[in-house]
Amino acid sequence: MKDNHFIPPYNDLMGDILKKHTAEGGMDNLKGQGKPLSQDYFSGDTFQHFQRIAKDAGYKPQWLKLQHDIRDEVMAIAEGYAANPAADWDSQIEKLNSNIFAYNQSCPPPMQKGSVSLATIQAAIDRWK
Repeated sequence: MKDNHFIPPYNDLMGDILKKHTAEGGMDNLKGQGKPLSQDYFSGDTFQHFQRIAKDAGYKPQWLKLQHDIRDEVMAIAEGYAANPAADWDSQIEKLNSNIFAYNQSCPPPMQKGSVSLATIQAAIDRWK
């Protein structure tokens, strides 16, 4: 006889959330409900399916949002530094580099970029466009 009391019960948290959401009517009146899926969804692998569906739904990955924020921040620092080079820019450069570090941790490896300094801020504009 097997001793199964040491194996914890299986918890399907996402399944429970979906069941609760469905019971509350959250799955009613969905866009495309009752219509067949196009054949495009049946070609390729699972990751490609996810990417296609996420793109169709308007999802953008966090690293892409962060990339746009960093680009805007680089532009703002470059413009401010050109207007007033004597100001203290160290705290803004430090914040920018911490955002770049977070970006590099979440983006695909070929898209990673180096940190920025006041000496390289003009070159950073081209890198972050």
